[in-house]
Amino acid sequence: MAFSGFPLEAVHFYEGLQADNSRTYWQAHKPVYEQSVRAPFLALLEELAEYGPFQVFRPYKDVRFSKDKTPYKENIGAYGESQGGAGYYVAFSLTGMYAGSGYYSMATDQLERFRLAIDAHHTGEELERLVKAVEKSGLKPGAMSELKTAPRGFPKDHPRIELLRRKGLMAGRDFGPAKWMQTKAVVAKVRDAWQAADDLNTWLNLHVGPSTLPPDEFR
Repeated sequence: MAFSGFPLEAVHFYEGLQADNSRTYWQAHKPVYEQSVRAPFLALLEELAEYGPFQVFRPYKDVRFSKDKTPYKENIGAYGESQGGAGYYVAFSLTGMYAGSGYYSMATDQLERFRLAIDAHHTGEELERLVKAVEKSGLKPGAMSELKTAPRGFPKDHPRIELLRRKGLMAGRDFGPAKWMQTKAVVAKVRDAWQAADDLNTWLNLHVGPSTLPPDEFR
């Protein structure tokens, strides 16, 4: 199907799930999820295929180690990774949409290259400029996790300590609920958010790149 936006039924589905996050609700409304949430989302990813292939995340939570035992995620999201290493994430939920790109979480070999490049005068200052540029464009830089202090081998008063503490680097934009989400305008909004981080991702691809560790070591 061609993407034409997320229908109001998608919003209503997540309103109901927020009120009753149970298997009973899910089973009763699964056809709505498939038709009004998942199908449009897959159509959106087809429009953005140049950033894929994408992995669509399962709607089920892993509640084994969580205090929150509600079984279903209250959003739908997907992640794709470029050959250079940068990843692209998009999600839709009751609270709107999010689109971000970069290196969400780095393996140990990536972190080593990342920190060395931050520490080096030329590449470190270049990264600072790129981060400021994405902030100016309306994106918010961040990482999935960061250290509370300087990584081993780096001084606590390093001029780029905020970057050194991060275990990844990405930039994204939150979009609150809006009528344009019911239209094809979603495609341009997501693509614009990803393209606004192009220069940052180019730096990351050049100075960090994909991990070369075996999958078990990466985890």
